[in-house]
Amino acid sequence: MVPKHMFLNHPLNRRDFLKASAGVAATATLTGAEPESPTTEPIIDIHQHTNYAGRTDEQLVKHQRAMGISKTILLPAGTPVERPSTHMGKSNGLAAKCGGNQSCLELARQHPKEFLFGANEVADLPSGREEIKKYLKLGAIIIAEQKFSVECDSEAIENLARVAQDYGVPVLMHFQHATYNMGIERFHKILAKFPKVNFIGHAQTWWGNIDAKHDQKVMYPTTKVTPGGITDRLLADYPNMYGDMSAGSGLNSMLRDEDHARGFLDRHQDKLLYGSDCNDVIGRGPGCQGAQTLAAIRRLAPNPKAIRKIFYENAARLMKIG
Repeated sequence: MVPKHMFLNHPLNRRDFLKASAGVAATATLTGAEPESPTTEPIIDIHQHTNYAGRTDEQLVKHQRAMGISKTILLPAGTPVERPSTHMGKSNGLAAKCGGNQSCLELARQHPKEFLFGANEVADLPSGREEIKKYLKLGAIIIAEQKFSVECDSEAIENLARVAQDYGVPVLMHFQHATYNMGIERFHKILAKFPKVNFIGHAQTWWGNIDAKHDQKVMYPTTKVTPGGITDRLLADYPNMYGDMSAGSGLNSMLRDEDHARGFLDRHQDKLLYGSDCNDVIGRGPGCQGAQTLAAIRRLAPNPKAIRKIFYENAARLMKIG
């Protein structure tokens, strides 16, 4: 998820980005006054949050239904603590007031046909592994969203990988230069060390690095893409690396260079998963990032088979969703 807080340093904030991209991404299905008709295609949204920026559970449920989502995976925040890995508390709640493990579990139990849930904890909290195991035993299907100020190849991440390996669940990582899961250029070491653990990359630094010439300090690049960046190589070279299309960063990765996006979606169609990470309360229109991302993938993916993989099959396989 992409917050607006003091640690972000980029030319466009999330609100400005959505305004700028709306004109590019909007189509008839997004700008009409009425919500989209429910689609017949199944869609798994791998990235949503309870209490996201204060949104209510009722608003979240309506939002997901308006987008035509079949199943939503709720990603919890960790325990609120003041330590360097949470920027002394400033990044608690995933820096967006998101709810924790229990809130995700409760909403999933209220709507079992529509919602699934993950397990999470502050990466380097000594009690973290036991907290995550508790919710994995209760049915969590992913460790996420890992969004803490630690090195991406640190002992803390290795410990999480061992839990993921024991329980057969993936780990979703928020990569943000100098802020969260730092050192993406070294992440290949974790992938090689834990080949049985599937990792899902997400956020600004993950998506910025589709470009071989990416400036790590730029959060939302707008230039044409030079193929062969870190992200492209990790997806191509490691069977256990996947990509989460969510948030303004995922949308921007397609809209900044649509010719590149077509090729990227084609060659990585077996490794990409749809997510919204959208705090909108409507579920449609140019202000709904999740709906814009659905539209962009439909427009830029090479064929209906690839769309089905990105929208449903890859996530269903990776997280064993029936």
